[in-house]
Amino acid sequence: MCRLDHAAADPLALMPVPCGSGYSQRHRQGGCPPDAREEVAVHLNEVAEGLEPLDLSQSAEFQSLLQSARDLGIPHREGVRYVSRNTVVRHERLHFLEWGDPAAPPVLLLHGANQTSHAWDLVSLHLSDRYHVFALDHRGHGDSEWARDQDYNSESMAADAVAFMHQQGIVQPIIIGHSMGGRVTLRIALDDPALARAICFVDIAPVRSGNGGNEIREFMRRNVEFDRIEDFIERVRAYDPFRPTEHIARTARYNLFLRADGKYVSKSDRFLHERDQRATPQAETITLDDVKVIDCPVLVVRGESSNILLPPEAQAFADAVQHGRMVEVAKCGHNVHTQNTPGFLDVLRPFLESIE
Repeated sequence: MCRLDHAAADPLALMPVPCGSGYSQRHRQGGCPPDAREEVAVHLNEVAEGLEPLDLSQSAEFQSLLQSARDLGIPHREGVRYVSRNTVVRHERLHFLEWGDPAAPPVLLLHGANQTSHAWDLVSLHLSDRYHVFALDHRGHGDSEWARDQDYNSESMAADAVAFMHQQGIVQPIIIGHSMGGRVTLRIALDDPALARAICFVDIAPVRSGNGGNEIREFMRRNVEFDRIEDFIERVRAYDPFRPTEHIARTARYNLFLRADGKYVSKSDRFLHERDQRATPQAETITLDDVKVIDCPVLVVRGESSNILLPPEAQAFADAVQHGRMVEVAKCGHNVHTQNTPGFLDVLRPFLESIE
């Protein structure tokens, strides 16, 4: 049986979060039961409070991450800068993780649906040797605020990311987007083709016929609350056989709140789990003809066993942009960067070197 052996196991390390700023915020639209309006959620992970940055480089969580890096043979620099931060963008509080030297070239990491900025931790740790890395929690995900208007379309998330970049002084970043974060990245690139220095799309393309999206949505709907954190770990392990159980256990704290009734609940807004609300609006439909305006270097990464993006679709995307290349990573599915992090870094590294 797995358990969390650091902050999540220590009640003194748990941080209360008011209902209105986290999982139960939806009571404003009638989604929370009346008797839940005053309850609090509790963070299982260390996270910045307010606008004051929190140094995570000396935390037990970071030591656990370093152990995962050692397990997987991922090289990284010693003494890396790693902080948790909050900011207010477009009237909503967004949380992000910042890694590395502020004087280094910027990299922006955008995670997939029902994931968090911590999904990139091993990638961020490795990249922080040469880059100033920003990993953003999208609205309704991770430690960011839920959208008050329940607006989770790619255009709104792209507007968040662009406003965030302007606010933080991020100029000509390399953007790496996975799945939903890749759709957001695509929207950013179409709206301003000159904004990014280079782009890596991870298991996402404008045209997709894989049926894995339905499986993801079904998993999200069926796994929103748990009696024990071990139950969450076991279900993720059954769903994602590529990841070692100990690595799932290490990251579980980043996906869950501890609710006042003792249940462990997903940090992502439940509104995102509803099939009707996750349907792609017509305005968000993007074609291969549309992406021809993207003229920066583009790497399209596909997981060898992905049931989301098929090989011809990934190649067609790479061919449609002006400077694209498609690669596959073995021993992984849709979540390439978490299921086979060394393999992902092996294809990302030469791409980054080619644009330096």
